[in-house]
Amino acid sequence: MSGDAPLTTRVVDDPRARWHLHAGEGFVTTTLSVGTRLLYPPPPLPSLPDLRAAVEDALDHPLGADPLDAHLRAGMRVTIAFDDISLPLPQMRSPDVRQVVIEALLRRLARRGVTDIHLVAALALHRRMTPRELRHAVGPRVFDEHFRRGTLYNHDAEDPDGMVLLGTTPHGEEAWLNRRAAESDLLLYVNINLVAMDGGHKSVPVGLTNYRGLRHHHSVRGMMHSRSYMDPRRSELHHSTHRIGRIVNGAVRIFTIETTLDSRCFGWPIEYLLRQEPTWSRGDWALAELNRRMLDVLPMPARRFIFQSMRAPYGVTSVQAGATDEVHERTLENVHRQQLVPVSGQSDVAIVGLPFLGPYNVNSILNPLLVNCLALGYAFNLYRGMPLVKKGGVMILLHPLEERFHPVHHAPYIPFYEELLGQTRDPLELERHEESYATDPRFVDLYRHSHAYHGAHPFYMWYWACHGMSHVGKIIYVAPKSERAARRLGGEVARSLPEALEMAKSFTGHEPSISVFHWPPIFLLDVT
Repeated sequence: MSGDAPLTTRVVDDPRARWHLHAGEGFVTTTLSVGTRLLYPPPPLPSLPDLRAAVEDALDHPLGADPLDAHLRAGMRVTIAFDDISLPLPQMRSPDVRQVVIEALLRRLARRGVTDIHLVAALALHRRMTPRELRHAVGPRVFDEHFRRGTLYNHDAEDPDGMVLLGTTPHGEEAWLNRRAAESDLLLYVNINLVAMDGGHKSVPVGLTNYRGLRHHHSVRGMMHSRSYMDPRRSELHHSTHRIGRIVNGAVRIFTIETTLDSRCFGWPIEYLLRQEPTWSRGDWALAELNRRMLDVLPMPARRFIFQSMRAPYGVTSVQAGATDEVHERTLENVHRQQLVPVSGQSDVAIVGLPFLGPYNVNSILNPLLVNCLALGYAFNLYRGMPLVKKGGVMILLHPLEERFHPVHHAPYIPFYEELLGQTRDPLELERHEESYATDPRFVDLYRHSHAYHGAHPFYMWYWACHGMSHVGKIIYVAPKSERAARRLGGEVARSLPEALEMAKSFTGHEPSISVFHWPPIFLLDVT
């Protein structure tokens, strides 16, 4: 390895060296050609030594607002909304940071004589959280007190009496909001900012809205006019949510609490994944090989259960509270402090080992549409400046890619995949069918009374990837379990990584430059 390489970049100079990449519910150990560039996340930052004290300090010394206690009075109506099951990834070990913040808020509300309190999981069109998932997020004490009283529940975007229109932007975007939140004297929002895309005006105006509110920015146009969803300054998605957010903030008194995490997403027995392979001990390599072989022989449901059962030993790196814009500016500084990786130059080919988990398959299955979204929607967009892959370049994806769907969680995905995607992959053509799925009575009922994603959700997952799909010239899946799925998603199939690299070389017509996007943990490329 190059001795003067930055901490987050290594260049292969030994073709015999082994590299260990994530590949869904398993791992791939491989060699790489000399000159291949490996990009790694920065090491974990120091976490706050006393999280509870940091929360109290943030509430007493907010940004752009008076201290929280100055907003409270007996007899007022307060709603506490919080991020849903899609954050963080993987789920945190107990206590979840949302629990710590919510307990602090409830103590202050009690001291001020506030008793009219509701807690709402801000899930927009995501699936409803189960009681067990809610209990993990808010903690057993809060759950036991509020769930049985009916004051802890999931946001229902399809409740005809539960939504209110607050106004319309000059662009025609409707600001719909959960009625309980809109009619509260104070709305407290508890956020986990896992990536630069989250938080700010993407919390309340998105998490507590409905289909009519989301369709303005979760659209083909919104996605295609966003040059990286992780850079809010260049994202039409964020421009739209900011416009809507200004209406919401003008109508509702909001006090925001945002938190950021370090990169400790893995504990034992795969903690070695947080370090670069050249620093591994013999014991690390032995454990990695044991884990890889064990997972290779297990059936996929068993592998999925093992990975979904993991809880991450995340540490919290910052807590900030107060006015939405001021808070989020500080939050992004802390996200970048942990995640930003400087990269010089794009590559012809990016090799990406996709993890087992994305925001929409927690305790579930990463179906083909979600694999496509994770690769071309999330991994591709984890950049500022310019994409890692050159225009018309190649992405090589490591993932088992099963053609399986959770029958409840992803009910609307199945006809989208089998019927619509069998006809076209063109996002604009697919968008014509969006409203019929969004208003389908069966999908509405499953969203409201079961644990299914909304009928519009598979469309959003496809749109989320459309920027990446339009930029990349070729997508290659390495040894997928379902070749049909790879081809339906618009990809090609290679039996091995060397074969995929030969295909990429043939496509580019020259010896390509290659980068390996070595995640998780999550990191953000600053490509110049």
